[in-house]
Amino acid sequence: MTGQPVTPVLNLCQQAELYGHSKVIKSPWQSFGLAIFAGAFIALAFVFYINVTTGAGDAPWGMVRLVGGLAFSLGLMLVVICGAELFTSTVLSTLARARGMITTRQMLACWARVYVGNLIGALIMLTLIMTAGMHQLDGGNWGLNALNIAQHKLHHNWLQAMVLGVLCNMLVCLGVWMTFASKEVMTRAMVLMLPVAMFVSSGFEHSIANMFMVPLGIAISQFADPGFFAALDLSREQFSDLTITNFVFNNLIPVTLGNILGGGVIVGLGYWLIENKAGDKEAVQTQRSSNTVSHR
Repeated sequence: MTGQPVTPVLNLCQQAELYGHSKVIKSPWQSFGLAIFAGAFIALAFVFYINVTTGAGDAPWGMVRLVGGLAFSLGLMLVVICGAELFTSTVLSTLARARGMITTRQMLACWARVYVGNLIGALIMLTLIMTAGMHQLDGGNWGLNALNIAQHKLHHNWLQAMVLGVLCNMLVCLGVWMTFASKEVMTRAMVLMLPVAMFVSSGFEHSIANMFMVPLGIAISQFADPGFFAALDLSREQFSDLTITNFVFNNLIPVTLGNILGGGVIVGLGYWLIENKAGDKEAVQTQRSSNTVSHR
C-alpha cells in the first residue's frame, strides 16, 4: 500500500514567514484593492468605537474603554477573516525578508502600496460618514466625541507618539500571530479581540486608524454647520489645532515609524531571531550525533 505524503507541520514563525511572503507576491493591483478594503474596515471599526463610547456619562472610565476596544476589534476581524491587506500586519513581511524569500525592494514596494490603499479606504469611509451626517447623532455629542478623540491624538510629543505606535503594533501583530495557530474562523476572530481591546483601551496609536479618526475630526471642525457648534455651546476655534499639517508631522509620521518598529522589528524579527538560533542549535546537535555514529 502506498502511504499518503506527510505534510510537514510548520511552527508559528514559519507560518508567519509564509504569511509575509504571501503579502508581497500578490499582484500590485490585487494588493492595492485589498488594502482599500482594509482601510475601510478599520474606519468602520472606529465608527463602532465612537458609537459605544458616546454618552457614557459617569460610567467607569476603564469599562467604557474596554467596551470601545472590544467594538474596535471588529476591524481586525474583518481584515483577517475577509483577507484584506492592512499595513500594520503587512510589516510582518520582515520575516520573509530575513529568510531571503523576498528582496528589500519588494517588501518596501508592498508596504507603500498597502499604506496608500489603506489611506484611500479610510478617506472613502470618511466621505461617507460625513455625507451621512453621523456627527449630528445624540444631539451632536457623537461629533464632539470624535473631535475630542482626534484632538487628543495631536497632543502627544513626537517620542510619545512613536512609542505608543510601537506598543500598538506589538499587540496587533501578536494577535495576528495567534491566528496562525487555528484554521477555525470563530477561533481566529476570538483570539483577536483581547489584543485589540487592550491597545485601544490603553490609548496606543494605530497609524491606519488615525488616517480615519484625525481627518474625521478635521472634517467636522471645518465643515460642520455652525448650528452644530452652537447646540453644544462650542466654537469652531476651540479645535483650530486640528489641521492636516499637525496630523501628518505630530502623529502620522511618528506613529507609522512606531508601528513598523513594534510589529516588523520587535515581534517579527524578534521571533525570527529566536527561532533561527534554536534551529541552528538543533542543526549542530544533529550534526554532532551524525558524526558520533559515523565514528563508531
